[in-house]
Order: sequence, then structure tokens, then C-alpha cells
Amino acid sequence: MATEYDAIVIGTGAGGGTLALHLAQAGKKILILERGPFLPQEKLNWDTQAVFLDNRYHTKETWHDKDGKDLHPQQAYFVGGQTKVYGAAMFRMRAEDFGVIQHKGGISPAWPISYADLEPYYTRAEELFHVHGDLGAAPAVPGGYGSSFDPTEPFHSKKYPYPPLKNEPRMQSIENDVRKLGVNTFPIPLGLKRNEADPFASPCVRCDTCDGYPCLVHAKSDADINCIRRIMHLPNVTLMTNSRVTRLLTNSTGTAVTAVEAIHAGSFQTPATYTAGFFAVCAGAVNSAVILLASANDKHPTGLANRSDQVGRNFMYHQADALLALSTDRNEDSYTKTWGTNDFYVKDSDPAYPFPLGQVQPVGSFHYEMMKGDAPPLTPGFVLETMKHHAVPWWLTTEDLPDPENRVTLHNTTPLSVEHSQPGISGAHPSGDTGHTNECEIVTDAAPGRIQLSYTPNNVESFERLKDRWVDVLKKAGRADASVPLHAYFKKRIPIEGVGHQNGTCRMGTDPATSVLDPHCKAHDVDNLYVVDASCFVSASAVNPSLTIVANAIRVADHLLAERLK
Repeated sequence: MATEYDAIVIGTGAGGGTLALHLAQAGKKILILERGPFLPQEKLNWDTQAVFLDNRYHTKETWHDKDGKDLHPQQAYFVGGQTKVYGAAMFRMRAEDFGVIQHKGGISPAWPISYADLEPYYTRAEELFHVHGDLGAAPAVPGGYGSSFDPTEPFHSKKYPYPPLKNEPRMQSIENDVRKLGVNTFPIPLGLKRNEADPFASPCVRCDTCDGYPCLVHAKSDADINCIRRIMHLPNVTLMTNSRVTRLLTNSTGTAVTAVEAIHAGSFQTPATYTAGFFAVCAGAVNSAVILLASANDKHPTGLANRSDQVGRNFMYHQADALLALSTDRNEDSYTKTWGTNDFYVKDSDPAYPFPLGQVQPVGSFHYEMMKGDAPPLTPGFVLETMKHHAVPWWLTTEDLPDPENRVTLHNTTPLSVEHSQPGISGAHPSGDTGHTNECEIVTDAAPGRIQLSYTPNNVESFERLKDRWVDVLKKAGRADASVPLHAYFKKRIPIEGVGHQNGTCRMGTDPATSVLDPHCKAHDVDNLYVVDASCFVSASAVNPSLTIVANAIRVADHLLAERLK
């Protein structure tokens, strides 16, 4: 078959969208395959019931957990991937996260690249995704800057491109009281297009429906708006939506990929085939592993690039939960995710427990509907509404550790795929907006039970300690009379359905016997196959993964343009 494209990029999330942008801007002829449509721009983007309880923007796929029970993942299949519904917290991993760290629950292993290798790309990622942040008044260090706010913040060669978002009154008063206890706080780095100096010119209106919601006004920096829509009309770019890649085909020796097979919605019984010089799988940690496993052939009998038997293994996505701090003081702040602390990131305050705990940050916004799943039956709505006005939601994250038995596996089912509408009802939504973008579209998903995600939590003791530490801080500051878990925010807690922070499954490394990818994210066993998303992560750290995915995608793009696509 003739080579039709320079490159085929599979997936348009933080990794795929960023990679596609840089290849397209360099003039390369690329095909972008995205299994979902563009996310509808509709009033329901900001409807808590639709987003959190009805799961309007999550796939209808059914996976299985480790016990074979049905699992309904919070997976968003749209142009932009999970970034369409993420919280836009854009953290750099700490420099220590790239090395070996001893946790109470085990070892967090070293990456084959260092923070110094990735730092220039973090800077470019912050510029690409309009990150707002602040390093404070710390003096410049050789070649760049430190932070006067956060002792764990690593070296920056440049300051943040945009100033931080300001606190609203409630969050400002809590931060003041927490700082009096000696806790270090810092402005959350946020990928929001907010102009605090001139709100009338600001795309972001600082609404109370941001964290976890699609952005109705496209003011959230996501891979759709910041990457794909900038290139989709270029003559060297072909974007195919509603197109799910089912497998990769190789040459007779199994040393290179020659084509992809994709199922297009509406004709999913007859896969189409596309050829290119090289291929980038960027479908997210779960589905990138699925594609490689489904591409098994006589040269790769256990899955493509799986000589190490590591494809699908070492799945991670953090020990994390949302916590409501309740007090007699009212909270009328609209957007609360403006500051956090890493004081427990490197180690516990108790010398007898010298292990990392993790990070604390607020949830962006909170509505009483999020409590419905945990409230006693028949609890009146006004009771939950009253609680909402006296609560501040916090998001606590502890690193979970790579475990080879936490893994993605694939099971044969017939048919391999099913079709359904995503999202919602057919036709325009009855909000009165009859624009075509509000109509649902047919998508093709894996057949029920084809994907199994096995996961057993680890490093749990450190996570429980982090919760205790933060509740204690809030109580000492007079900012919490009580605290309750907010399970509804994560659909019964993040450990299995909430796959927004998914990483691992195709780890990078220098040894082909223990890793899937080399340090440039190329498969050890296949010359022209790259995996450019959080699958390559060796460890999860305890910060949101999005900025690291974007930075690494820029790094890989530079490598490809310099070495493979000259």
C-alpha cells in the first residue's frame, strides 16, 4: 500500500492534540483519528444534574472490574478527550518525582528522563495552554526562578505567562488563617482564559460550573480549542471524528506498523484502512493499551510491542477524594480553586512517619446536587442546599504506585463494537438552541465486557493520613466544624470509575525487558510506533497529570521533527 500520510495521530487529548498541533504547524501531512465527535456546546454544559448525575458527557461503554463486575468509566470520548471535562489544574511534577521515592506503600520508581530534560517543555506547555500562576517574590536563581510560596516547586526557566486568579472573599479568609498556622500556600496554576485586569475582555466569566464541566464559552484551555481547532482547516491536516481505531497492522517481519484499521460510525461492520510513515497512539492510558493488545499478530502474539509483557500493566490514577469542610460560616464564593498547599507532599509532619502524603487543593465549584448520591433517601433538597452554602470542597491527592497486577486486559466478545448516540437524545436539545452542534452523533464503542480494568488500591495509609492532616489544619484555623466525603463528585470515589488521571500501562524505560517505550516514547520493538499520552508515565506523582502530558508531547514532537520527519 502506498503511504498516504506522513503521520497518523490516534486521539486528540492532551497528548494527541498537542502532538498533532506541532506536526501540522511544521507542514507535515497528518491524519487525526478521533473516536468521538465535537462535544456539543449547549446549556447542559453547565447543568450539574446532567454532568455529574446523568453522566451526559461520559461514554456508555461498559467495562469489567477485576471481579468481572460491570464498570461504567467516566471516560469522555470527544475531540479534546478528557481535557474537555478536566479541572484545568496545570502542575509541573516535582523534580523529586522523576527519581526513586520510598513511600509507605512501596517504591515509586525513577523515570528514564529527568525534570531538567522536561523543564523547557513545561515552559512551552504553560504558554500553549495559557497557564495562570505565580512564583512569588523569590530571587532569581541561575538561569531562572524558584518559588517563594511553595518549597516543593521546581526550577522554572521562565515565569508563568499569565498572572494567577485572585481569591474570592471566603477562600482568601481561609488562606489567611491557614497561613497563620505556618502552612505554605501557593496560587493554583490554571489553564483558564481569564483576564482579571479587564473582565469585560475576558473569555472566562469565572462561573461556578468549571471543574468537571465542559466549558460553554470555550474559556477552558483544552486540547480541542488550544490545539485541534487551530489546525483542522489546514490543507495538510485531515481530521476524522467518530472514527475508532481497532488495531494496527505491521509488515511481515513485525518491525514496523504499515496501517491502521478504523471503524467509522454508521458503517462499523466494514473497517477502513489508512497508511502512513509513522503512527502515534494517543488514546489515553486505558485505550492505548487496548489498541496495542488488540493488534496482536504472529510476530507479536501477546499484543503489539509487548515483548516485555508490560502493555496494560502498572495502571495508576491516584488515591484521591473530595472532602467537604462544613462550618457555620457561609461560603458564597463562585470559583474556589485558587490556592493549595504541598506542605505534606514530600513527607508527613510526624517524624515517625517519614513518607510522602500528597497535595491539597480546593475543588473548583460545588453544588448541592453532588450530594444527592450520598444523602439519606428522601432528604429534602433545601437541606442539601443549606449545606452547600456552608461547605468548602477540597480535593486531596496521594500518589498510587505501579503494580503489575493493576492492569488493562482485553477479552474477545462478539460483536467487537456497538454503536450508540453520544450524548443524550436525538436532535437538538429542547433548550431552544437548534444549532447543529447540539445534535447527538453516533459513536462506536467497545462491546460490553471487552475491556477489563483490574485495580487494587495501594498506598492507602498515606492517603488517610493526608485527610487527617488537612482536617486538623482546617479545624485549628477555625474553618471546619465537621467534614464529610463528597463521593458523588467522583461517582463513588475515584478508585475505579473516575479514570480522569489514568496513567501507566505502557511505561517508558531504557530496558526493553521491563518497559514498552524508549525515552522518546517509541516502542522498543516497533520502529515507527510511538505512544504519546500518560501511558508512558513510570510513576503517577501526586499532581494532576495534564501539563506533564502536554510537555512530553511537545518534547516528542521536537524529536520526531528533528530525527524522523526531516
